[in-house]
Amino acid sequence: MVDLTQALITIIGTLVPVLLSLITLAYWLGGKFASIDERFARIDERFERIDERFKSIDKRFEEVKAYIDSRINRLAEASRAYQEFFIEYLSVKGLLRPLEASMLKGEIERFTRLSTMNPLTREEWEKIRRYLEKDELTLEEALELRRLARKVTDEYGDRIEAWKLHIYASIMVGWALRKKLEEEGKLEGGG
Repeated sequence: MVDLTQALITIIGTLVPVLLSLITLAYWLGGKFASIDERFARIDERFERIDERFKSIDKRFEEVKAYIDSRINRLAEASRAYQEFFIEYLSVKGLLRPLEASMLKGEIERFTRLSTMNPLTREEWEKIRRYLEKDELTLEEALELRRLARKVTDEYGDRIEAWKLHIYASIMVGWALRKKLEEEGKLEGGG
């Protein structure tokens, strides 16, 4: 029995330091993991603050871009309005006539054949083609052509043919206005 007691004491004597070492190691590792978790929590907080900053920067960037886009659109509108006024004025004065505008027709007609549907409908493209085939337009037709030309410049403003269509439409508005003023006796035939 002494051997069994002795063996038990030896086993317990060996197990107790091992168990104490394991408990100490587990406690130490738990502290290290808690420290690591705390560091990750601080890193997560930093990333959240950085993410909020990026969201703020993105929002500001979108605001600036929208502002620039609106300014560019306003500048384009002003340029188009000036072009309309100047060309119509020259047409009303008799300095630009539909004959001079006919040189624009060839390129405009090619452009209308190549154009996609957007933003105009097929019917609107056909209406432009019909107006281009006429030698003379009423004021209402000329104004409709110019309205359509504006839509074309809105979509295809990077294409010179779009602006030629707009110039042509403006000449036709000016010429139709001139004819109307002549008919009403408000303008002499010679300008």
